[in-house]
This record gives sequence, structure tokens and C-alpha cells, in this order.
Amino acid sequence: MAIGIDDGAVQTAMIESQNLWPFLIYALAVVGLLAIVLLIAYYASPKTDHTSATDLPYESGVVPVGAADQTRLTIEFYLIAMFFVIFDLETIFVFAWAVSFYELGWRGYFGAALFIFILLVALIYEWRTGALDWGATKRGARTSYATQSSAEIT
Repeated sequence: MAIGIDDGAVQTAMIESQNLWPFLIYALAVVGLLAIVLLIAYYASPKTDHTSATDLPYESGVVPVGAADQTRLTIEFYLIAMFFVIFDLETIFVFAWAVSFYELGWRGYFGAALFIFILLVALIYEWRTGALDWGATKRGARTSYATQSSAEIT
């Protein structure tokens, strides 16, 4: 017996190392199964000739024209994307509030009502200023909501 080593500590270390064998067998089984599936997929899949059509990105059946850096997106795209993020977050918060409704009580109810009211005011503001209208002609006709005209600025 070596100096400073307890027999109980050695037995405990051996028992703990024996508990790792199922994990190692599981990890090897996962890696082996993954290798088998990838090899079967590689050899069983049909081989295609790489033509100019197979290297194009799929755009819902529409053949892309020009380069992506030449594409200009309208402001409506960004407006709708921002509105989606805002109201998607609203949905997440309201759902979390609904799940914990009984724990929050009336204080949580009034907090959620205030949150929804603020978002409703923002939605009405966006609607009245024409931010939700599609097309520049509809938005351009609502100049009466501007606080300052371009002539007053210069």
C-alpha cells in the first residue's frame, strides 16, 4: 500500500469510473449510427450533374435576375419586419402573463392592461400616420400629420 492512499478512496474511484462505461458505450453507438446513416445517404442518393440551374438558389420557382447587391428593397419591407418583431414580442409577453395569471393577481392584470394600452396607442399612431399603408402613394397623401413641413425647415 502506498503512503497517503486510503483503500476506501481507491474503491470509490473505481466505482465512479465504472459508472462511465454506459455513457461511453452510448456515445460510441451514436457516432457509429451517425456514420452509418451518412454513408448510406451518400451511396444511395441519386447523383446529379452540376449545371447552371442546380447551382442557382431556389426562389419559389422564380429565376433570379441580377445580383443581390443590386436589389433595392422598399421601405415597406423594413416597416413590416419591424412591426412583426414588435407585435411578436407583445404576443410573447401577453402569453407569459396569461400563464401566470393567477399568481400575479390584480396587480399583474393592471400591468398587462397598461402594456396592451401603450401598444394599442402605438398601433393607432402607426395607422393614422400611414405607416401600415402599402405603397408610397398612399403614405405620401397623408402629409397633414407631419409636425413640420420641408419648407419650414429650410
